[in-house]
Amino acid sequence: MYLLGYDIGSSSVKASLVDAESGKCVASAFHPKTEAPIISKKAGWAEQDPSMWLGYLRLATADVLSQAKEQELNPKDIKAIGISYQMHGLVCVDKDLNVLRPAIIWCDSRAVPYGQRAFEALGEAYCLPHLLNSPGNFTAAKLAWVKEHEPEVYKRIWKVMLPGDFIAMRLTGVTCTTVSGLSEGIFWDFRKHRPSAELLEYFGFDPTLLPQVKPTFGVQGTLTRAAAEALGLPEGIPVTYRAGDQPNNALSLNVFNPGEIASTAGTSGVVYGVIGQVNYDPLSRVNSFAHVNHTDKDPRLGVLLCINGTGILNSWMRRNVMQGMSYPQINELASKAPIGCDGVSILPFGNGAERMLLNKDKGCSINGLNFNRHSQAHLLRAAQEGIVFSFQYGIEIMQEMGMKVDKIHAGLANMFQSPIFRETLAGVSGATIELYNTDGSVGAAKGAGMGAGIYKNAREAFATLERLDVVFPDHQEEYRAAYEQWKSYLNNQ
Repeated sequence: MYLLGYDIGSSSVKASLVDAESGKCVASAFHPKTEAPIISKKAGWAEQDPSMWLGYLRLATADVLSQAKEQELNPKDIKAIGISYQMHGLVCVDKDLNVLRPAIIWCDSRAVPYGQRAFEALGEAYCLPHLLNSPGNFTAAKLAWVKEHEPEVYKRIWKVMLPGDFIAMRLTGVTCTTVSGLSEGIFWDFRKHRPSAELLEYFGFDPTLLPQVKPTFGVQGTLTRAAAEALGLPEGIPVTYRAGDQPNNALSLNVFNPGEIASTAGTSGVVYGVIGQVNYDPLSRVNSFAHVNHTDKDPRLGVLLCINGTGILNSWMRRNVMQGMSYPQINELASKAPIGCDGVSILPFGNGAERMLLNKDKGCSINGLNFNRHSQAHLLRAAQEGIVFSFQYGIEIMQEMGMKVDKIHAGLANMFQSPIFRETLAGVSGATIELYNTDGSVGAAKGAGMGAGIYKNAREAFATLERLDVVFPDHQEEYRAAYEQWKSYLNNQ
């Protein structure tokens, strides 16, 4: 018995086939092999053709089935499909389910003024308690842009969808979404447990534009004959799970409970923590969405913090300071410097304004440098510590919202491959760090197993998740002292 997971990203589409019993990925593939194109007709615009995602999905599926055939695995044994997708996008379809315009994807910033005006008109006192966020640059604001600038397109819209909703529709013929999806589009009212009538009225949106709501876990439709023939799969396989990429990444890392955090640290960094109460940051420095296991009676919110200045600082140091030295070599040299780097602190914010800093662009700066005492080792360690301290700064915002941080789950990739990085994060946060071998498409497959009832619960679904390492907090006083020094430089910028 097997489970098929898809991860629909803006760079590629990945498919993974998972053995439901062992939890092991038996086949995986992604397309394209280079980054998928993004249409940018104007500065700040970012669009993609949704049919392109389907093309990549077919190619990835074909590769996976080819690998399965080599192992004498039968596609008829695939029992459920799960979908993870890039968040905050907008796909518009007419009554015949034809796409009316390219999708406006997550990194498109044209809708910022529309979200800001909505925040001011509806008022902070409504938006934060009900939507948990400013309407900002999310799906609702993007639809407002279409309404004003492309009225002929807008008149023809039958349903608006997130990218994952669109893929599920193409697979099953069913138009539906989830509470988690509506919350990431800033359509969901957490106080009234329904789409926000106030926001829809402000923008002048007909409520029928939103698809029907179905549970995140459960049968959301079954594979149509046409989709099955296109993919080489049996007709009737149920789609039983869908979630945005960050909630799904948390699921992939077995993060479901209050106090648990899923984190990634690539070019930018993400801290996604779960709280067990409907709450928000009064300064709107983080975003809160319905997590995959959220219900009205048992709330589970994913608090999402994105930090622009993360691994990009480490890669800059490698290119410009260490002249291409390998990352393992950099980590080894950095380990020669002590915790706190003998007083050197680096603020890593050289990649633009940061939401958690109230959208201020603090820039990157080296502080406390002494030419007679400090070396390359100090700079390299200070860079990694500075990145970690930016994570801790965001974690403290979550703690202000009532989150008790106990565990941080992460894949053993990017910055988490550095012992200094993970030891510093454990030491300064006081959390245990657990490192796993998984990815989004594998998580989507296991989510599908939960939605299909193949797994009784999350504990059973992730019982076989491969934990590669555990890092316990140590040297906490030293790390906290270095962090307070770092924070003093930040506050004085």
